[in-house]
Amino acid sequence: MSFQDHVKEKLKLVQDFLHVDAQDQLTSLEEKMKSSEISMEVYISKVKTLLGKELHIENGSHADGTEQNGKTNGFTNGSHKDEDSEEVTMDVQEEDEEAVKSPTAPKGKGGRRSKGNSDPKKSPASTRVTRNSGKQPTILSMFSKVQKRKSEDLNGEATNGQPEVKKEEDTVEEVNAAPEESKSETIKPVSAAKTPPPKCPDCRQYLDDSDLKFFQGDPDNALDEPEMLTDERLSLFDSNEDGFESYEDLPQHKITNFSVYDKRGHLCPFDSGLIEKNVELYFSCVVKPIYDDNPCLDGGVPAKKLGPINAWWITGFDGGEKALIGFTTAFADYILMQSSEEYAPIFALMQEKIYMSKIVVEFLQKNRDATYEDLLNKIETTVPPAGLNFNCFTEDTLLRHAQFVVEQVESYDEAGDSDESPIIVTPCMRDLIKLAGVTLGKRRAARRQAIRHPTKIEKDSKGPTKATTTTLVYQIFDTFFSDQIEQNDKESMGAKRQRCGVCEVCQSPDCGKCAACKDMIKFGGSGKSKQACKQRRLVHLSEASSTLNRLLKMRLLCTEGKRQYYRKVSLNDEVLEVGDCVSVSSEDPSIPLYLARITSLWEDNHGKMFHAHWFLRGIHTVLGECSDPLELVLVDECEDMQLNYVQAKVNVTYKAPSNNWFMEGGMDNEIKVIDDDGKSFFYQFWYDTEFARFEMPPKTASSEDCKYCSSCVRTNERKEQEMPRASEPLPDQDNDSKALYNMACFKGLQFKVGDGVYLPPDSFNFGVKPASPVKRSHRKEDVDEELYPEYYRKSSDYIKGSNLDAPEPFRIGRIKEIFCHRRSNGKPDASEVKLRLYKFYRPENTHKGVKASYHTDINQLYWSDEEVTVDMSEVLGRCQVEYAEDLNESVQDYSSGGPDRFYFLEAYNAKSKGFEDPPNHARSVVNKGKGKGKGKGKGKGKASAAQEPQDSQTEPQTLKVPKYRTLDVFSGCGGLSEGFHQAGISETLWAIEMWEPAAQAFRLNNPGTTVFTEDCNVLLKLVMSGEKTNSLGQKLPQKGDVEMLCGGPPCQGFSGMNRFNSRTYSAFKNSLVVSYLSYCDYYRPKFFLLENVRNFVSFKSSMVLKLTLRCLVRMGYQCTFGVLQAGQYGVAQTRRRAIILAAAPGEELPRYPEPLHVFAPRACSLSVVVDEKKYVSNVTRGNGGIYRTITVRDTMSDLPEIRNGAAALEISYNGEPQSWFQRQIRGTQYQPILRDHICKDMSALVEGRMRHIPLAPGSDWRDLPNLEVRLRDGTMTKKLRYTHPDKKNGRSSTDALRGVCTCAGGKPCDPADRQFNTLIPWCLPHTGNRHNHWAGLYGRLEWDGFFSTTVTNPEPMGKQGRVLHPEQHRVVSVRECARSQGFPDTYRFFGNILDKHRQVGNAVPPPLSRAIGMEIKKCVIERMKEEKATENIKQEKMEVTD
Repeated sequence: MSFQDHVKEKLKLVQDFLHVDAQDQLTSLEEKMKSSEISMEVYISKVKTLLGKELHIENGSHADGTEQNGKTNGFTNGSHKDEDSEEVTMDVQEEDEEAVKSPTAPKGKGGRRSKGNSDPKKSPASTRVTRNSGKQPTILSMFSKVQKRKSEDLNGEATNGQPEVKKEEDTVEEVNAAPEESKSETIKPVSAAKTPPPKCPDCRQYLDDSDLKFFQGDPDNALDEPEMLTDERLSLFDSNEDGFESYEDLPQHKITNFSVYDKRGHLCPFDSGLIEKNVELYFSCVVKPIYDDNPCLDGGVPAKKLGPINAWWITGFDGGEKALIGFTTAFADYILMQSSEEYAPIFALMQEKIYMSKIVVEFLQKNRDATYEDLLNKIETTVPPAGLNFNCFTEDTLLRHAQFVVEQVESYDEAGDSDESPIIVTPCMRDLIKLAGVTLGKRRAARRQAIRHPTKIEKDSKGPTKATTTTLVYQIFDTFFSDQIEQNDKESMGAKRQRCGVCEVCQSPDCGKCAACKDMIKFGGSGKSKQACKQRRLVHLSEASSTLNRLLKMRLLCTEGKRQYYRKVSLNDEVLEVGDCVSVSSEDPSIPLYLARITSLWEDNHGKMFHAHWFLRGIHTVLGECSDPLELVLVDECEDMQLNYVQAKVNVTYKAPSNNWFMEGGMDNEIKVIDDDGKSFFYQFWYDTEFARFEMPPKTASSEDCKYCSSCVRTNERKEQEMPRASEPLPDQDNDSKALYNMACFKGLQFKVGDGVYLPPDSFNFGVKPASPVKRSHRKEDVDEELYPEYYRKSSDYIKGSNLDAPEPFRIGRIKEIFCHRRSNGKPDASEVKLRLYKFYRPENTHKGVKASYHTDINQLYWSDEEVTVDMSEVLGRCQVEYAEDLNESVQDYSSGGPDRFYFLEAYNAKSKGFEDPPNHARSVVNKGKGKGKGKGKGKGKASAAQEPQDSQTEPQTLKVPKYRTLDVFSGCGGLSEGFHQAGISETLWAIEMWEPAAQAFRLNNPGTTVFTEDCNVLLKLVMSGEKTNSLGQKLPQKGDVEMLCGGPPCQGFSGMNRFNSRTYSAFKNSLVVSYLSYCDYYRPKFFLLENVRNFVSFKSSMVLKLTLRCLVRMGYQCTFGVLQAGQYGVAQTRRRAIILAAAPGEELPRYPEPLHVFAPRACSLSVVVDEKKYVSNVTRGNGGIYRTITVRDTMSDLPEIRNGAAALEISYNGEPQSWFQRQIRGTQYQPILRDHICKDMSALVEGRMRHIPLAPGSDWRDLPNLEVRLRDGTMTKKLRYTHPDKKNGRSSTDALRGVCTCAGGKPCDPADRQFNTLIPWCLPHTGNRHNHWAGLYGRLEWDGFFSTTVTNPEPMGKQGRVLHPEQHRVVSVRECARSQGFPDTYRFFGNILDKHRQVGNAVPPPLSRAIGMEIKKCVIERMKEEKATENIKQEKMEVTD
């Protein structure tokens, strides 16, 4: 029987029992069909709908319908309740759960939510609005909503309390995967009206349905959720880094090959309201790291029965194509990639629905007058994105999903401004609603009521002291907050200008192109500026642009080839001149107008052209939606454009810093820079799109050239620098095959014969084969499982803190010849510059291997006469390599003059494996006749070459760099300041530290500093109110006193990754970050540094970072951000830190320091993704370094042995320093006293465990024997008893049980199973299965490895448990931790042992801040040179005039 016959048959059966109005509807439908007003399909579809509805009411007691009501899952939308019974009830609860939970949920504009309906969460309640400049706005950006708390939903429910009834047909629709099923399915409930076929009580699918599929089971290696989450394949952090343990938020991963099923194993859809009804749905899949975009199974972790699913959500169209759908469980968020084969049909329906609504919304946005037929045409000609399981869309698709599509349109409209005409009233939508019989929610009023109350934050006086802020900082944060999050209170925004609504301007549609439209939520903006479309304020420009562009050939400037250049042109009754700024339209009308400066005008055979030097809108910089809508930045991007793309002239003004800028701190009261008249913009900075650097616009020589473009000039200069160029050909060459030169330029550096150069490690090899470290597996095969019952948990060969993967440092060579090969015509081929080099050996490259490097200086090399030829383009930089005997100063003084200085004392002969005196040609003739090597024309070259780098190095001494007066806020014990002092750039005159022991430590090390031990908010308030001293009589720094500001404000309260909500924003607004920025605004220092944990740049979807930069930009600071790894600057520790740098107008913005030491690559992922764009710091050498990595052995092998609990504050070293690091850290002064080599006294049981941890690399608690041992306090430990089967790990090789609690077998824990006083701590095997086997607890450091991030309290069972000494049975000492941070041995700490550990663990490693200080110093020297040069020019001019 065909589908139609089915429906007709059904109709016959029930027609007489239908309500009167239903019978009337049926009659009218029949007439319409007969008169061909509607097609047979539509008629059948409508009848089906009607019957479904009617029968549902007949069956009144339908469980689906009523059980929803009165459950805790609130219904967001009060408005739904009083619709007719066709209303469907899904959307809700999980939206709200998600509101509370999902890390991705953005808070969009306005307090509205998408309609709840047969499909939940499509409403992108969590839509993540990502900005991809110039790309289509995503469906989500259009629908973004404010999240609310549960209480509001319940409130919403209360507003309209009719019990909802759920339409049977909808359930069926949702449940069944493929179109045909849903059709045939509908009939079943009818024919069996008396005794419906049995339904699954969970997923509500019919048990006799042939399409009901069962989940096929998990592979054997699938892991449980908690255990899978700690698998190192998914870890974005070393567990020591600030990983997910430190955040209140959930980790995020991607999943592929997934199936969703209920607890009976039925595969079922997750969008059909089951989750909202608290039905437990689980999923199995392969989990992949969040950054992995490949849906294949490689590199993923198989996982089983994850869940139950608490919420599901949508976060945007990935690059505009597919919707990203996600699940939230109690443990994590998962973004779906590809479903399993068996689940594909179910998942396809859902994707179809979501994608369909995207097409409709985007189509109607641009074609408001389209008819239903136009829409159909659009749908049928749209090719579904690759990877979705359907190949075309039909009208049937549209009608099946009409309810959902219409809801999406409604929610899109609600996000718009109240004066925009909604697209739900377009002719096309009206027809669809009629045709498909869609129920509309009573949209606005009810929704408003439901949302009114709790999100508003009352200013409470309790909690942290309120941040003291300057007006400017307060306004930026407050305005942003009220715009983004508290938009429910629209009324408080003051009276809005009303439109008359009747004139032509009011009735014209929004153009979608101007800045105001671009800012509207529906065009993918933030909705912040709340400006009406500019075309609806000004005369409509687009009509004007159709007028012919007339080139008035006024003042022909010059002719070049076929181009005739002009100074002016008349366009649409406006005269445009070279130098004017214009708006330029794009071919895509949804993209806002581009803005550019005209740098030349000409006519040629392409027509009338102009050269556009582009501006970038603030929203397309890293600031994104936080930017000032009228602020532009200069970029080095330009192109030739046809003149007819010009829309109109605009005013772009340069906002220069005022002359009194430094003293104006705290006085700027207006967040707005200029008024928005629709065609005025301003800019302050040049912007580097790759590194996110805001810098002062480059000085451009004003040129009379008719086609001068500063962007072209700079771009060409950069290209030129990237090409090696040889110069100064050597005279009297008799070489036919190559031309020799004395000098070459590359990357802005000059290289001469005799210079030292860096090359990548793979550019040449040595005569000695390296004794490569054997990648030995540390796993023992034949382990006695009776004795070591937990050893089986060590399945991975990766050892935390191991340097096995660390790269080699750069190769170093000395230039012997610079040459180019000659072509056949005898002319040199200048495009390829070659270098002939002498190779230098590092100690570890000789036959002695790595051990040799441990005792030698890290900048010591060996000369060799081995030569190699390389391409100049491989060169990474220049260095200086001197023969130590020829130096005028001690090797120490020479080396401390800066990095890039190496020396050698001997030559190495690889053949004889011997060390010998270097030959004469290796020595230099720089120094006072000592040099002997004048032969072979080398002498001169070497002399001048060696002289040159030395000049550049000694110049700083001739230019005395002033030490900047510094204020260190949140100074701790002073790590940041210590590094700056070592760099010689600052003098810390003031420090603020609330915690007394750290403040005392700062005083001990900086006796000249005024240390304030009080709240920074109180101090700023005092200074701003004009006070000169605080209550203790300490002198407060005044405006103009502070030249450098540095500090690391704590971020508790808003440190998660998900978007801001009212509570977390309130915490942020009152946070120390905001106070710290106010210090910057008030004092206006020349340089500003903010240091924080790596994730500072990702907190709240990078909103914390954006607002911080936005503040600095508004103050007028040049600024940038980056992530640095301390291990690359000379400490044996992984510690990634976010650093924001800012420089006042007139200063140079520092760059981030290039890495000095190589370091383990897995700890060096330092890029940051903001709004889907990846930013890197300006570091060009990546993971490379000029020195080898520093190890635990380098750090502390010279310290005397001590015992657990050692407490002697001062002892003697008992020996000489062994390594370069130890020589540096002990310092030069005569001080045989070793301070703070003390360690925590651990209990007898913990000490007993430490004693039994083996000394092999990678040893931890899993290597403990299960023994009874006598402890130092005389007690005996017990053996751990294994009493339960372990479902996951099975049995041991001796068939012994492996579980220590009933939960190992899947039952609830039994408190009676606990065991105490065992060598193997009972709690670790108890929970190990879900925590990556607790890898690293009771872990030993490895001599050749590095420390995990140094913590504030070393605990073997703490978050960072790898704290045991490599050989001694104790935790690391305070001094060992201090060395791992790079503090000199002379540095003092204060308080008890825990106070000291905390001071060390919270500090910034001084070697890191020293490297940053050196970069600031370079900028100061650069500026001083420029000032000196301009002074000299002035003087010369004066002398000439005299």
